[in-house]
Amino acid sequence: MDKKIFRLALPNIITNITVPLLGMIDIAVAGRLGSAVYIGAIALGANIFNMIYWNFGFLRMSSSGFASQAYGARDFSEAMSVFIRSLAIGLGIGFIIILMQYPIGELAFKFIKSGPESVNHVKTYFRIVIWGAPAVLGMYAFKGWFIGMQNARIPMVIAILNNILNIVLSVCFVFGLGMSIEGIALGTTLSQIISLIVAAILWHKYYGRLRKYIQKDKIWKRQVIREYFRVNGDIFVRTFLLTLVTTFFTFASSGMGDTILAINALLMQFFMLFSYFMDGFAYAGEALTGRYIGAKNRSMLRYMIKRIFFWGLMVSVLAMTIYTLFPDLILRLLTNDTFIIAETKSYMFWTLMIPFAGFAAFLWDGIFIGATASSEMRNAMIISSIIFFTSYFLLTPTWANNALWFSFIVYLAARGITLTIMARKTFKYETVWSKQD
Repeated sequence: MDKKIFRLALPNIITNITVPLLGMIDIAVAGRLGSAVYIGAIALGANIFNMIYWNFGFLRMSSSGFASQAYGARDFSEAMSVFIRSLAIGLGIGFIIILMQYPIGELAFKFIKSGPESVNHVKTYFRIVIWGAPAVLGMYAFKGWFIGMQNARIPMVIAILNNILNIVLSVCFVFGLGMSIEGIALGTTLSQIISLIVAAILWHKYYGRLRKYIQKDKIWKRQVIREYFRVNGDIFVRTFLLTLVTTFFTFASSGMGDTILAINALLMQFFMLFSYFMDGFAYAGEALTGRYIGAKNRSMLRYMIKRIFFWGLMVSVLAMTIYTLFPDLILRLLTNDTFIIAETKSYMFWTLMIPFAGFAAFLWDGIFIGATASSEMRNAMIISSIIFFTSYFLLTPTWANNALWFSFIVYLAARGITLTIMARKTFKYETVWSKQD
């Protein structure tokens, strides 16, 4: 079982680890433009797109869950229907976002509490990166489907390509052509579009033969679409609340001044680094859970859950150790602003609590996605979000930025605890399993 977990987890870890590293590079580039305002602007701009794109994370999640169950049942006709359905919806939503970019942008800008210089930089970033929306959402469909088909290598290759392109292009535009925020934004957009094209080429090369299983009448069948949107509706609510908490975190930071905004932007890189690393195991949980549900193998599912939690705990201990021993090194990689580094150290203890508080939430998310148990995920996120906002508004008047971080840690722990409680009932549903394992 460990071999199966790592065969899926390691490529996904490599895939996901490049995402926070990319964010670190963007912040590192911005951190050398001569002002903390640039760091904050990149953080705000990135969070606007997180708020937009993460709301459509159901494209990846449901694609992974439904495809893995079809794979476990060896139903390749359904697997192709899942792929076509998710890709068509993803691209369509992406083009709608481009058409609606002005009202979306104006709404987002109203929540920024920083000064006019920071707001102008965010607007510049937004107006360029928005053109990559169809590519980003199309990639969600590709990635989820590949993972569901037990293939983590192709998403790894595409993610590495995307991030290398982004880094190289951004550095060239900023330091080679003398651009600033617009150079980082342009590098991001071009890398997204190129990566979608490469994903389509790789799909055709390795899975083009599955086109013979396409049954057009199954793709948009009413009953299937109803189930598809039921699951996606629950995941949408869950993801909306997740992005609301994360985005609120950054906007709340901006209301505490440019210095706190820069500090929290740096500290959130520790969270992002851990979360994307842990998501490698969560994606393995998605693929294997769906596979064993499709194959109706309950005993293997239970064993897989035990092993994946063991490795998740080991990763958390490793992360806490690294954050304890090498905080200065990580901060110096992100910025050369000695004042910001010094101020950031006073809040570093919060980063040590992230792995322990959050690892269960990430792993259960993957397992529940593979089972397409979307209502439980939704309910757990509703409870956790209420806890976050209640804690923040009660404690902020006296604890300020520490209240924001405390509330975030409690929110992570609440997600893990509520999903653990729900899992005991969820995986005993007779409707999920046949009478025999």
